[in-house]
Amino acid sequence: MTQQQRLNVVLELVSERGSVSISEVSDALGVSTATVRRDLNTLAEQRLVTRTHGGAAALGSGYELPLQYKIARQAEAKVAIARAVADLVRPGESVGLNGGTTTSEVARMLGRSERLRPQGDAPGVTIVTNALNIAYELSVREHVKIVVTGGVPRRQSYELVGPLVGASLRDFSLDTAVLGVDGISGTFGATTVHEGEADASREIARVARRVVVAADATKIGRSTFARICPLSRIDLLVTDQDVSAEFAAELATAGVDLLVAS
Repeated sequence: MTQQQRLNVVLELVSERGSVSISEVSDALGVSTATVRRDLNTLAEQRLVTRTHGGAAALGSGYELPLQYKIARQAEAKVAIARAVADLVRPGESVGLNGGTTTSEVARMLGRSERLRPQGDAPGVTIVTNALNIAYELSVREHVKIVVTGGVPRRQSYELVGPLVGASLRDFSLDTAVLGVDGISGTFGATTVHEGEADASREIARVARRVVVAADATKIGRSTFARICPLSRIDLLVTDQDVSAEFAAELATAGVDLLVAS
């Protein structure tokens, strides 16, 4: 296991438990306590954890893993979901993408798609996004037209947030909005951990004719701090596992179609 892989695991443990001890991390990783101390010191220097006497703790109760440390989580599921979402997009369409690991995978699928390559100079697909990493990755794809919203970037997610997001979308009309979320439930709908990101995602959804939520099974039935939109605003949920009968009924009542990617 490389150091980067160890750091990913440590951050996930901190995110789940709030705090960890050196011995807990040593047992989880199968490495020496000296290695754990060095890794914890590295994370503390990067201001990703708070170093404690016997281990490390999250920076606060609303702790959020930075995007670069989320990439390996549920990787196979996110690729399957992204493939299913990309298959929904037809040549010439416009697609809004918010930030996150799942929507980043969707962007990669769209960028690699030979099916979306047009004949002539017209773009195969137009991507409107508030995610700087998505815009950067797709900027080299000749068949993709990239439009980036205004806003102020969040370091944790590379997403632009603030009133400039809505202002720059005001005169747009999108075929599809694809939203990554931190949770989706019958009671609160689609949610995320940061209110600024929720507002930006809501603005993207507002100018789209179809709203697709791309969420792996760990997000189903979960609610986080900031609501993006109720279930009734969502047209399609794409996930990687069958949902419970109760949640399936809530989706049906709200008029949300369900697609389980394989």
